[in-house]
Amino acid sequence: MGEGQGPYPPQTGMRIELSDEAEQDLIDGAASYDLREPGIGNYFLDCLFSDIDSLSFAGGIHPVIHGYHRLLSKRFPFAVYYEVDGLVVRVRAVLDCRRNPAWIKRRLRQGGS
Repeated sequence: MGEGQGPYPPQTGMRIELSDEAEQDLIDGAASYDLREPGIGNYFLDCLFSDIDSLSFAGGIHPVIHGYHRLLSKRFPFAVYYEVDGLVVRVRAVLDCRRNPAWIKRRLRQGGS
């Protein structure tokens, strides 16, 4: 082994892709929190992007709900729904867990709001 190398190859992580719908979900969520208190929307985005970034190494370990892996946010009542295709994590939606479960299921199946 070369200097500074462990017994395993270096982890490069997975590439993360956000769907247009997931991007809009994040924008809508931030706007909603900013209506409650200005500035919280930015904190919301920072937290959710941190959660999403963790998928580069943890993608695929979360339970499958409604046909997608579901990562629960650490700070907000939101869930990140995603699928793994090889070394790509495709984020399908970022949804408020306080919504009606039937609405969430329909949204994931239809692809729109």
